[in-house]
Amino acid sequence: MASSEADEGPVGERRPGDGSGPRAGLDVGRLAERLVGAADAEHRLRSLLGAVLDVSGKLDLPVVLRRIVVTAMELAGARYGALGVLDPDGSSLSDFIPVGLDAQETERLAGVALPHGRGLLGLLISDPRPLRVDDIAAHPFAAGLPPGHPPMRSLLGVAITVRGRVYGNLYLTDRRDGRPFDAEDEDVVVALASAAGVAIENARLYERLRSGAEQFQRLLLPSLPDLAPFTSWSLYQPATEPALLGGDWYDALALPGGVRAMIVGDVVGHDVRAAAGMAQVRNMLRALAYDADLAPGELLSRLDRTLAGVAEPTMATVCLARIAPAGNGQGWSLRWSSAGHPPPLMVTADGRARYLEGEPDLPLGVDPCLARAEHRHDLPAGATVLMFTDGLVEHPARDLGETLRAVADVAAAHADGPLEVLGRAVVRARPSDGHDDMAVLALRAPDGEAAGRPRAAAASPGAGAGTA
Repeated sequence: MASSEADEGPVGERRPGDGSGPRAGLDVGRLAERLVGAADAEHRLRSLLGAVLDVSGKLDLPVVLRRIVVTAMELAGARYGALGVLDPDGSSLSDFIPVGLDAQETERLAGVALPHGRGLLGLLISDPRPLRVDDIAAHPFAAGLPPGHPPMRSLLGVAITVRGRVYGNLYLTDRRDGRPFDAEDEDVVVALASAAGVAIENARLYERLRSGAEQFQRLLLPSLPDLAPFTSWSLYQPATEPALLGGDWYDALALPGGVRAMIVGDVVGHDVRAAAGMAQVRNMLRALAYDADLAPGELLSRLDRTLAGVAEPTMATVCLARIAPAGNGQGWSLRWSSAGHPPPLMVTADGRARYLEGEPDLPLGVDPCLARAEHRHDLPAGATVLMFTDGLVEHPARDLGETLRAVADVAAAHADGPLEVLGRAVVRARPSDGHDDMAVLALRAPDGEAAGRPRAAAASPGAGAGTA
């Protein structure tokens, strides 16, 4: 078959239009670039969505703010980042959270005041539109960096708004690849800033809720009476999360005949119902303890029957200890009963610690007809009795025996110090995971001659009592 001249050519040469010329090669290259760009865009979108979920899942405000900076740095590949929080009138920075400085850079900036929002940072305050600067030093608003500050060349700034008001500004500097920030960096950080505003508002609401819940919980708890000659110390601490009311409580009573009572309990639940149940159980137990001279086991049995008859179904663990002068007039006798609660810890003045073990009975609210066991132990002069709820020691990844020993070791190490020091050391060493509220109550027996001279009940607040 004859061929036209246009179809002929040297051997191996491909003509335009046959699908293999330079123009086709260019199209394939563009297609490859688009595919790579699409893959990069999908990866960045997935990263953004993951970042939004990560930031939104935090509730503690300082954690949220730092996480926003770290996430923005990861999305844009930035070497340094910071979040500047505006003051109430929105004219300057009241807080500045830098991220990315290494130990040496941080040391060189020791003593240098944090930025207040002047110079180039102030430009974003006065005009909250996204800001990209390729060369910071050449920008007319640049005020220069303080001595010891690491050099920074490029900047990406984005405002964060909360409920329509600028809350602060997110600053990123120096991409790790050395290139200036581009429009894609700006878009993804702006998207993150939008989600960050919601996360910040949630964290602020959480803080207000937690503060209100904690204040309400403390109002439900008593001020310890004068328990002389004993010294006393108490603490209630809410859970780290969620910021809800809890059912943990402590109480101490000065009863006739020089008798002192210690009570620590935990109503099941973490809500208003648990807090209301806690107040009801505590008040009933107080009334029963004052009304009748009953042993701890019988007192808890009567409480259980009373709750079953007059209250909504309530389940709670309680440990009740009764400290009375010994029969010979010297020293003290400790009797206690436990309704499914951790045992009391006794720490002697010479630093020996032991749990007053006894088979715990069922919690309140399970079987009101149950006859409850009671246990007794001598309380030496100067000894401390520490009672607490499981929020101090329960950890899902640790054995309960291990966490109980940790508390005993800390208490023993502080046996010769003031009672408050011992109590706070135990709380600081808290071996639990912090996801439950806790109540701690400690009483210390008098030492020396005072150990044999109990005082009558008094109603004035004791100097050794307190909450924190």
